[in-house]
Amino acid sequence: MSERFLEGRVALVTGGASGMGRAMALAFAKAGADVSIGSLLSNRRETKADGELVNMPGSEEMDRTKKEIESFGVRALAVELDVTSTESCENFYAETVKAFGKVDILANAAGITAEHGVVDHPEGLWLKVMDVNANGPFRMSKLCLPGMMERKWGRIITISSTAGNVGAPMSPAYCASKAAVLGMTRAMALEGAEQGVTANAICPGWVETDFGRDWISDIAEKQMNMKGDELIAQEAGNNPQKRLIKPEEIGATALFLTSDGAYGINGQDITVSGGSLW
Repeated sequence: MSERFLEGRVALVTGGASGMGRAMALAFAKAGADVSIGSLLSNRRETKADGELVNMPGSEEMDRTKKEIESFGVRALAVELDVTSTESCENFYAETVKAFGKVDILANAAGITAEHGVVDHPEGLWLKVMDVNANGPFRMSKLCLPGMMERKWGRIITISSTAGNVGAPMSPAYCASKAAVLGMTRAMALEGAEQGVTANAICPGWVETDFGRDWISDIAEKQMNMKGDELIAQEAGNNPQKRLIKPEEIGATALFLTSDGAYGINGQDITVSGGSLW
């Protein structure tokens, strides 16, 4: 397999300016793909009063990621994106096609979480988590899948989570949304199989991103009366490999799924957790 085996391909990445999305975008670019990234821009971290936790990059981070992509000698596009808006998703897709002519690879990485049990879960927050984490990938996949099927080649990779298979008492919305992604992935895999399109989900455990560290810290401070760094160290110690997963490992997994050698991998949820269940 050539190091530049994605030359001539175009990748579109939601949540692509930071975290796992950025790692996937850079992996695709290093392999020769032109890359379009979309992210909702704001402050780095926002914690709302109702328990919503979202990590949004600023425009400087978006620009920096774009330049990093271009450093691999490929073309890059950066567009502000709100995956809860059909109009925003359509604009992101249209801008990508206008710039690069097509979309061969879709990587759905945009996501949020919320810490509430079912009993006290605000309905609006539940619906928002589902809208970002499950409906967002649906909106983007609906746009990208037809062209992939027409051209007889496509790869759809969606970030799910170990939470899609394992429950947690204070993360029902997150768990439900990530489980929904797995069901959609399996259905799309069958829908596009004869036309050369594969769809797979990556299920990471705790990943050492800004979002991951913020989430662990939020749990530590609000639920356990601990400092964030203490719980991060505890979670790393509980992992069989005694560490958190690196975002670059998610990028490498996604890159493999775009290769010819992974063509037979379809409709799968691939756990990257170092052996940890969560």
